[in-house]
Amino acid sequence: MGQNIFEMKSVRRLVTALTSIENEAECAALMEDMMTAKEILDIAQRLDVAKLLSEKAVYSRIAEETGASTATISRVNRCYRYGAGGYQTALKHIAHSEEEADGKNKGSC
Repeated sequence: MGQNIFEMKSVRRLVTALTSIENEAECAALMEDMMTAKEILDIAQRLDVAKLLSEKAVYSRIAEETGASTATISRVNRCYRYGAGGYQTALKHIAHSEEEADGKNKGSC
């Protein structure tokens, strides 16, 4: 496949669908409809691996905490370090979202 997959009409449609999601409930509904439970868990595991890699965790700890194979960890590491920056962007958004949630929880005591 010599063509950039993100130039394909069907992939552009997918990107549009993902970027049009307005909240977690819509996102969960789309994921449930589009993917199997295993696919969702596999993607979640990759994100967990990326988070641990961002914390400079060693492969053995990552494998133990996530259940990921060393092949999966290696692939995520390659994409994390040399990819398009998607993992870093996602982790930044997650950290911001978790900080906001922590701030709301602290004020509710």
